[in-house]
This record gives sequence, C-alpha cells and structure tokens, in this order.
Amino acid sequence: MMKRTLIAAAIAASAALPALAQGAWPSRPITIMGGFPNGAGTDIYARRLAEPLSRALGQPVVVDNRSGAGGTIGAEHVARQPADGYIFYFGTAGTHAINAALYRRLSYNVTQDFTPVVLLGDVPNVMIVNPEKRPNFRTCQDFLTAARARAQAVTFGSTGNGASTHLAGVIFQNAASVEMLHVPYRGQPGAIAALLAGDTDVFFNQTGAAMGPIRQGQVRALAVMTPQRLAALPDVPTAAEACGIEPIDTSTWYALFGPANLPEPIVRRMNTEVNRIISAPDFREWLVQNQAISPPAAPNSPEQFREIMARDVARWAEVVRRSGATVD
Repeated sequence: MMKRTLIAAAIAASAALPALAQGAWPSRPITIMGGFPNGAGTDIYARRLAEPLSRALGQPVVVDNRSGAGGTIGAEHVARQPADGYIFYFGTAGTHAINAALYRRLSYNVTQDFTPVVLLGDVPNVMIVNPEKRPNFRTCQDFLTAARARAQAVTFGSTGNGASTHLAGVIFQNAASVEMLHVPYRGQPGAIAALLAGDTDVFFNQTGAAMGPIRQGQVRALAVMTPQRLAALPDVPTAAEACGIEPIDTSTWYALFGPANLPEPIVRRMNTEVNRIISAPDFREWLVQNQAISPPAAPNSPEQFREIMARDVARWAEVVRRSGATVD
C-alpha cells in the first residue's frame, strides 16, 4: 500500500513539473534572434521592442542576429532550440512564406518547425535612387524612360536573391513592362552601399531601413509600392500615381515565432505583452511615422496570424514561380 502511494505521489509530482516551470516563466533572459544584419529593418524593430518587453516580462530581452542565406541561418537555429520560451525568432514574410517556395532544399519547415506567436506589422517597400549618382532620375517616369530604352539598361539591387526586396522589383518590372538587371547583395548594408556608390540604379527597399537615408537626403524616394500613400512619406506618390501603372502592393510583414510546440501559456503571455506594447500610442507612432510600418489594426491572436501566414505562403509561391528565382 505504501509502495503504491509513493508511486502515485511521484507520478503526480512529475506531472506538475511542466506546469510549475511554465508558471515561473520567465526566470532568466530571453533571446530574440534575427536572421539579418545589424541595421536591417528587423534589427531596428527588434531592439525597439526589446526594452518595453523586458520591463513587461521582468527579465532582460536580448537581440541577437545570425544573418545569411535570406534569414534561413537564424531561423534554422531557432527551430532546433528547446521550446521553453527562452528563444524566439523575429521572422518575416521572407523567412516564413517566400523561402518556402524559393529554396529547393530549405533546412526547416515554415509551418511544422515553428509556433506563430504574434504579427508585428506590415512592411511596405519604397523605390529609391541616388540623386547624386543618378540626377536624371527625378521621377519614376524619368526612370522608366531609361529602363525602356534598352532591356536591362538599368540595374536594381536587393538584399539577396529571392528576398522581398528582389521580388518587389520583379513585381514592379512586370507591372511597368520593363526589364531590369537584378544585382543581389548579402543583406541591407551591401545593397544600400551599392546604391550610394552608384553601382546600382534603384533599390526597392523596405521602409524601416530606408527612412533614415531618405530623411538624410542620401537617397530620393520616387514611389511607394502600396495602393495608398504612406503617412510617414505623404509627399511620395504611389507607384500607380508616379509610374502610370496599375496599383501594386509588395508589402511583407514582421512577426514573432517560437520553436515548434511552444507551451500554450507562454504563447498567450508573449502574445498579450507584445500586442499591448505595439498597441500603445507612442509605439504605434514610432512604427507609422519613423518606420512607415503599419501595425495591426487590433491585437491579433496566434490563430489569426497563422491564417495570414497560410495565405501569404500561397501568394508568394506564385510570385516566386513567375520570377523564376530559386536557391539551392
């Protein structure tokens, strides 16, 4: 009888351990892993989010980047970590929608190897040129005149083959009936440096990383790749207005993921805290006015974000197919 009682007590105690561990979460620092270089739009956003999130959770939130291969290096690292709530991935539509179609042998499964936690916002692209190196490109029509003079007469840089900045250029050239020469670089620093050096003619950059150079006068914004103008760039026309083409939208998104099978209480807590932070008026103003990022209109659940992601996997698969881009 005593033996059976001890066994039952041991089973009950072992069953309670996960609940106790979850109840104590977090009890040590948390890492938000990014897949792109320091200074990229993901890095800027993650570091801004980390400070208020640290206060909300009562533990330091550290941002770390493992860049390369279109964000797959950082994503794969997080996918292989324990689902204990101490590491998250700052993902994008690139890492968790585009790459599913782009890579022939992707090292992770975008749906099975991650737990969607929260959508962080929609990220538009803006068409920028170097006014010093290309003074004749004052408007999108000027640019199109040069591009239509000869196939591949102009070059467009990107943050990598198949990256959202590459596919934004593909969508634009299809809509505008032009043929440009694509020049991929390894991440944001290389692509913007090439534009500033005059090595490329145009860059369809994400707004988060482009706002600084635009406001400093280093680059000229010719058009935003959205159906409506952006509050942060009210004087910059849409591609439809500036280029005389059908309205296009090349926006992607940022989101937070955990490894697969992240415990539900941790998912809900992180979702609640992040939604509260990005819904605050000061944070929303920073997103809209400083980064030209559109935060979710209302707090979003993991289930709602999962549906958005599923739709975008299908949407970007078609764009990748039309672009012909592949990565081994």
